[in-house]
Amino acid sequence: MGRQAVTISFRLGGEDGVSVEARKWHWALRELGFATRRVAGSIEDGGQPDDVVLPTLAIDATDRPDERAISAAIEAADLVVVDNICSLPLNRDAAQAVARAAARHRGRVVLRHHDLPWQRRNLKHLEADFPPRIEGALHATVNLRSRRELQARRYENVTTIHNYFDLAPPAGDRAATRKAFGFTDDDLVMFQPARAIERKNVPGGLRFAQRLHHLAPDRAIQYWLSGPAEDGYAPTLERLLDRSPVAVTMGRADHAGDAYAAADLVVFPSTWEGFGNPIIEATAFRRPCAAYPYPVLAEILASGVRVFSTEHPEQLVRFLGEPAEVCNRYFDANVRRAELSFALADLPVAIEEAFAAHGWLAW
Repeated sequence: MGRQAVTISFRLGGEDGVSVEARKWHWALRELGFATRRVAGSIEDGGQPDDVVLPTLAIDATDRPDERAISAAIEAADLVVVDNICSLPLNRDAAQAVARAAARHRGRVVLRHHDLPWQRRNLKHLEADFPPRIEGALHATVNLRSRRELQARRYENVTTIHNYFDLAPPAGDRAATRKAFGFTDDDLVMFQPARAIERKNVPGGLRFAQRLHHLAPDRAIQYWLSGPAEDGYAPTLERLLDRSPVAVTMGRADHAGDAYAAADLVVFPSTWEGFGNPIIEATAFRRPCAAYPYPVLAEILASGVRVFSTEHPEQLVRFLGEPAEVCNRYFDANVRRAELSFALADLPVAIEEAFAAHGWLAW
């Protein structure tokens, strides 16, 4: 039997950032010769025969987790990827139980961090035990900022493996998706691909939409938020939608490609992101993207990838008025820049090099 890798998290198989990136890691690990399995509190894509669902690991679980069940689920793994469940105290009991099971595990352990508690205003006071310090484990952050912050707190064995993307994805169905969501051919569809939670800054996105409408009053703007509301944000979102100066539509398309195809532009007003996948996704799907300057955005811009700013809507209005050939040159150049740093085909090598630098040369 070949090498086996197990990913364990709060939830897997969905469209949240951790699930999306876990799928890419599974592909990359299979390219490196691993068989892969999933262990999570919930698995949202219907599941696979070898999945292990432990409901007490879910973010909102109230029962205490069974550490023996966790240990049994990862026991046969040569590699355990602890994906964000031990990074944030969203379910403290679950995170600590997974940490103890990972510390006892005889195989190799990667703690993958998309976010860290001191980076979240509502979790900063809970950072003392997070992430856990497991002897011999490799901490893999998705951005350089988190790596430096862990090292400043004297964590050992820290590397950065940022997120990677298919930069030549199949085109989505623009006409059918716009029809399904009730958008007309003349609507200017502004897409925010995000769950509705505080740091996604829906108010900022709506303000940007209103400013854009003032600059281009001849276009009917449709603000499309993929949603849903989470972390108790639903009442706030309801108030925002009631008072919104632009029309708002909520809901997910069947496929990400369909959503980007149906959109005319992407807005990304988040105040904090561990990485910011929609920046590169918009690049891959050749859509202009306006982003708020959240801290980690600077790392993406350092690669040469370009975005518009939510603080300067006039620049985006000018771009939308450019001839098609000018826009296509912009998109072509942006894809070329992204390919140098974020091409999915490079992920297996990035993982392999990180393992080798950690001394994991033989299995």
